Amino acid sequence: MKRVILAVIGAGTLIGLGLFINRSKLEEVSGVERAIESAPAPQPLKPHPLDQSEQLPQGNSRPKSGAETPTTAERSIPGAPNIRFDFNRAIETLVSARSSFREKQAAWNGLKEAGQIDQAISELEQRMANDPQSADSAAALGQAYMKKCATMSDVREQAILAMKADKTLEAALNLDPSNWEARFIKAVGMSYWPANLNKSGEVVEQFLKLIQQQEGQPKEPQFAQPYLWLGKEYEKAGQAEYAAQVWQRGAALFPDNKELQNKLVK
Repeated sequence: MKRVILAVIGAGTLIGLGLFINRSKLEEVSGVERAIESAPAPQPLKPHPLDQSEQLPQGNSRPKSGAETPTTAERSIPGAPNIRFDFNRAIETLVSARSSFREKQAAWNGLKEAGQIDQAISELEQRMANDPQSADSAAALGQAYMKKCATMSDVREQAILAMKADKTLEAALNLDPSNWEARFIKAVGMSYWPANLNKSGEVVEQFLKLIQQQEGQPKEPQFAQPYLWLGKEYEKAGQAEYAAQVWQRGAALFPDNKELQNKLVK
């Protein structure tokens, strides 16, 4: 009987996670595939920051030149027949600690438009096998799994891959607790997990860690997002006053962020 109960709970969890992925198709699991203009650096504040609004450019591209084979993964982007997408360059961008957040989002957009998320997963899995201590490769692989989830229709398969993504992102954070992308994607993903798993406290903790991490760094557009998502988590938990305080703080730091500004006029 105990095994039956555990099986039922497990199935319910998978379905719940699958539904989360379906919702993420509308919201883009990360919620950060748009960039925002820079703003003056804020004064250090106690709670939290990320942002987005402009559409990012569609990946790294260049004119077609020389011979090419499928292994180079340099292919035409749909709707842009005269532009070639450099798969290898995109992967290098994703795993490089020197790449900016904007550059990485452009690389993800390019991979998505070129229909090469599956190829990216295979390449990143190989890199992880070759160098299991690479936090940047683990973070990129976790994000790739999440993006693959958003293209799937089978709820159970989505849920299994979502949990695999969460585990991979956690591995990235174990290797490098300061990896911003890994912590943000993990926190956003957990915010959609079924309520019976009681992840809300951990979600809040993850976003607060991001905010504390950002306080000592130069302001960047994406730093507005933890404010937005932390407020959502408080609101979902029935803590409207805390949510309003978080959004007010974020809106003050990122006055050009329309999502945060809209939260203030509710």
